[in-house]
Amino acid sequence: MKKLTIAILFALGLHGSALAGLAEGASAYNARNYALALKEVTPLAQAGNAEAQHLLGLMYYMGRGVRRDYRQAFAWHYKAAQQGKADAQYVVGAMYYTGNAVPQDQLLAVQWFRKAAEQSHPDAQYALGLMYRYHVAGMPQDMVIAYMLWNLAAASGHRNATEQRAVIARQMSQEQIEEAQALSRNWKPGTALPTQSRTGSSA
Repeated sequence: MKKLTIAILFALGLHGSALAGLAEGASAYNARNYALALKEVTPLAQAGNAEAQHLLGLMYYMGRGVRRDYRQAFAWHYKAAQQGKADAQYVVGAMYYTGNAVPQDQLLAVQWFRKAAEQSHPDAQYALGLMYRYHVAGMPQDMVIAYMLWNLAAASGHRNATEQRAVIARQMSQEQIEEAQALSRNWKPGTALPTQSRTGSSA
């Protein structure tokens, strides 16, 4: 469980450079001109723009341009997550998982991770894979689903998922690996991810 928490906390810092739109605010943020970024994105976030809400939430989470405030970070990310912003859904899941600024709730964490993972969010896919692999947060242990999720994340360039997939493959039968690969191949972004496999749950 400690390994999963560390992985989630590490990944929280990886979303600052992946912002589309909001040209002035995003450019200012990436240039570390946080005062200008705050000026540009705050009115957009207040107007309901999910990208701006995610960026403002990130600024509060990291303490960039504002005093670090996890409650504000959660509030802004939650607004963006409700609009379907995958990055924000992942952060909401991570904050529920760690109990950061909200009561710890691993079931809610799983729900938000799954929402993001179903939009091909690699960090969320990686986190869900860890939950299936290590049987945490109420998830059944299922090697095949873990492999599938890490396979999907690895396809997006997630290095840790690539490494975990290689480790778990050494503990799986050929039948299990083939099922995991087939699940990965047949899954389409935007559709529900499977919750259990045929061959992996007893591994």
